[in-house]
Amino acid sequence: MKAQTLVRELFEKSETKIVMLVADGLGGLPMEPGGKTELETAHTPNLDALARIGTSGSSIPVLPGITPGSGPGHLGLFGYDPLEFRIGRGALEATGIGFELGPQDVAARGNFCTLDAAGCIRDRRAGRIPSEESVKVVNLLKQVRIEGIQVFVEPVKEHRFVVVFRGPNLEGAVADTDPQAVGVPPLMPMETLPGGKRTAMVAAEFVRQATEILSSQPKANGLVLRGFAAKPNLPSYLDLYGLRAAAIAVYPMYKGLAQLAGMSLVGKAQSLDDQVLELKKCWNEFDFFFLHFKYTDSTGEDGDFAGKVTRIEELDRMIPRITSLKPDVLVVTGDHSTPSLMRSHSWHPVPTLLVASQCRPDGCERFGERDCLRGGLGMFEAKHLMLLAMAHAGRLGKYGA
Repeated sequence: MKAQTLVRELFEKSETKIVMLVADGLGGLPMEPGGKTELETAHTPNLDALARIGTSGSSIPVLPGITPGSGPGHLGLFGYDPLEFRIGRGALEATGIGFELGPQDVAARGNFCTLDAAGCIRDRRAGRIPSEESVKVVNLLKQVRIEGIQVFVEPVKEHRFVVVFRGPNLEGAVADTDPQAVGVPPLMPMETLPGGKRTAMVAAEFVRQATEILSSQPKANGLVLRGFAAKPNLPSYLDLYGLRAAAIAVYPMYKGLAQLAGMSLVGKAQSLDDQVLELKKCWNEFDFFFLHFKYTDSTGEDGDFAGKVTRIEELDRMIPRITSLKPDVLVVTGDHSTPSLMRSHSWHPVPTLLVASQCRPDGCERFGERDCLRGGLGMFEAKHLMLLAMAHAGRLGKYGA
């Protein structure tokens, strides 16, 4: 029996509230052997206080040693096996900005980049150009025409955009064109399975025309494409858990993932402060609340150890405003680790904290990697976190006689 089938059988109605606060890329590493991680370095009195009354652990996003993308990382947190449900980033980004994917659509997430005179990548994010500048560049790409294919190009945020190809015989089996490195040219779109050959050819023609159009741009004079995908089919939170679920996020990709899982998008928050205000406003309308905080990830990817520490401290200052609502279960975790030392996602387990009246204290004094490694939740696969949250919220009945 699959866990999802079991959950459907066991879930019980309740008035309890669950809050899942996801600090993207939360886990880190010391910059020097034996040193402290970003989370351990940060001054986090509120999270530490919760650690003393809650239960801590370390979650494995996919499998030991596997470095997850943000999509698989969040799917696991939401209780979907990321090896069974695979969602490309393009579909997430497109859904997150409100683009309705159709049956003949394949979407890809685009990043503007800066190319040097030799066509090699100098900056993978085009200096993180501001959104208002990016929108103008995206509009230039709407000139692209491909025979037999409708092409939609829409801005997302900063250097990110979405391209959707619509036409017959398109599949998402195409590899990313981002080499994840500087000093080398973007990769060519290549099919990963035979069914992706036509999509790869369409994408290559889009890149060819787009590169010509962008050639005179000072920063965004190139692009890379990632996460080619068609629209997936996920069981909704209401069907799976019996929960009315709300998503309060800033970045479109995370809104898209939540929406594909059947969550309602709440408000138009542009900051963590806005998100907590929205949480308070919609408190009586929902049972489950997903709050996403992006900047622990982006600072890690920039190799900015001090910046990531600052962002963690910003998150900590918001904790009392969340706990003042008296959630029955509060989960604080991340979708993956993004150590500043590595400037990228990593395979390292993610610090996780669960606070509820039915928690078994484990003696942890702080919320950090070392404490979480010896916490009462142990080291567990992230796909089981929702089961723990549901149980602590009194929403799962007994299995068997």
